Amino acid sequence: MESIIKMFTTVSNANNGSVWLVLFIGFCFGAIILYSRLDKFEKMAGFMIFEDTLVPRMAMTTVALSSLGFYFLVDAGYASYSVKPTILGGLIVGGVLFGIGLVILGKCPSAFFVSVSEGRVDALVGVLGGMVGGAVFTIAYPFIEKLIGPDLGKIRLSDLFGGYDLIIVLVLSTVLLVTAYFLPTINYVDPADEIK
Repeated sequence: MESIIKMFTTVSNANNGSVWLVLFIGFCFGAIILYSRLDKFEKMAGFMIFEDTLVPRMAMTTVALSSLGFYFLVDAGYASYSVKPTILGGLIVGGVLFGIGLVILGKCPSAFFVSVSEGRVDALVGVLGGMVGGAVFTIAYPFIEKLIGPDLGKIRLSDLFGGYDLIIVLVLSTVLLVTAYFLPTINYVDPADEIK
């Protein structure tokens, strides 16, 4: 319980801006997910069987534009970031668990809340499971920390290339945007929907 209280205290003391601004951005993000139908199981299932390209195209576009915007906000002094340490064991285990959850529920975690707002019970189970899992992880972290492997430090691409932050952001964003643009548009239609 002490770990959970510490987590909430740390977050509230981080001074990351207005809660209302965060809520507004969250509502905008949810509206985009709802409008593009990324909260639908069929979209994720279509992506996983290579019969729908909306998910990768949206993801690439989002990462590219967010990277550019965030870089310029940091450069102008309006935002800051902290690079998290690279712990390969934790990344591998976390990635596997994330993938398993994605396949079982057929949704990305960011789409759960949109689906819950539509009344989908499967998404509610996913949200509750995520909250319980997060609480268990927070409580068990002192024990898990010893098992997830060594801390390799804060690794950034700009450290590997000796600087050039802007060039790295521009190149990666351009590659993602060009790939998203030229990726063929394929929309998966669930055969069950065609029968109706």
